[in-house]
Amino acid sequence: MTHPAALLKAHGLRAGKKRGQNYLIQPATAGAIAASAGAGPGDSVVEIGAGLGALTLPLAQSAAKVWAVEVDRGIHAALLEVLAEAGADNVEPLLADALNLDWPDLAARAGGPVVVAGNLPYAISSPLLFTLLDNLACWKRATLMVQKELAERLLSAPGVKDWGRMSVLVQTWCAVRRGMEVGPGQFFPRPAVASQVVHLEPLERPAADLDSPQARENYAKVVKAAFSQRRKMMGNSLAGGLRRERGPVVEALERAGVEPTRRAETLSVAEFAAVTKELEPL
Repeated sequence: MTHPAALLKAHGLRAGKKRGQNYLIQPATAGAIAASAGAGPGDSVVEIGAGLGALTLPLAQSAAKVWAVEVDRGIHAALLEVLAEAGADNVEPLLADALNLDWPDLAARAGGPVVVAGNLPYAISSPLLFTLLDNLACWKRATLMVQKELAERLLSAPGVKDWGRMSVLVQTWCAVRRGMEVGPGQFFPRPAVASQVVHLEPLERPAADLDSPQARENYAKVVKAAFSQRRKMMGNSLAGGLRRERGPVVEALERAGVEPTRRAETLSVAEFAAVTKELEPL
C-alpha cells in the first residue's frame, strides 16, 4: 500500500481540509474494517469517500462489485491509477457527490439492497446518514467510520447527554452496533480526534409505530423541533419549533403521557412517536 502522502505528491494534490479528507495508512486497519462490513461474493458495495483506495481494495477482494464514490476530481484520477495497478476489475469508480446518488438505481443494478461502507469525510457524515434513512429499502447494512463524537451520538440512549435528533432518528429505523475505534495516528494527515466504526442495519419494523409516509414526516418534524432548543422544556421547545400555541402543545404532551416540563434528551423513541400522534395533523 503506497503511503497517501506519496500518492498525493505524485499527482500534485493536497488533502483537502474543507472536505475533511483523512486517508487510512495502515493496511491491517483497512482490511479489518472491510472484513467487518461482511460483504460476500453475492454482494454489491457502495463505498462512500473512496479516496485513494485503502478501503476499496480489501472490499473488492470479498464483494462481487464495488462502486467507489469519490467527489474530488484529482483524488478520483489518482484512485483510477491505484485500481489499474491493483487489477481491481470489479470496482467501478464513480466521480460523484455521495449526497446526490441515485440509491434506487444502484439497488436495481445490484439486483437488491447494497452494502454501504466508507471512511466518511467528516463534512458529510450527518447529511449522509439522513440520506441513508431516506433510502432504507436500497441498502441492507452499513459499516461507516465517523468521528468518535458522532458515533457516541448514534449509540446513545435517552437520558444521556449525547442523545439527540440524530440518535432518535437513526435508532427509530436502524439497529446500531459499535465497531472498532481508530486512533488519529492511523490517518494521513493526522486528524485532531479519534474515529469510530459503527454498523447500521435497517430494522424489519421501525422502533416506533409510524404507519405512513406522512406519519414519518410528522415524526421527523417533531423530533427536529424538540431538539432545536434542547435545554428548554418540551412544552416550550415544541411550541417554538412547530410554531404552535403552547397550551394545545402541553395538552398533547399530557395525552401522550409526557410531562411538559421534561427535556427532549430524556424522551425515548416510543415517547416521541406518541407525542407525534397527539400533535397531528402537523
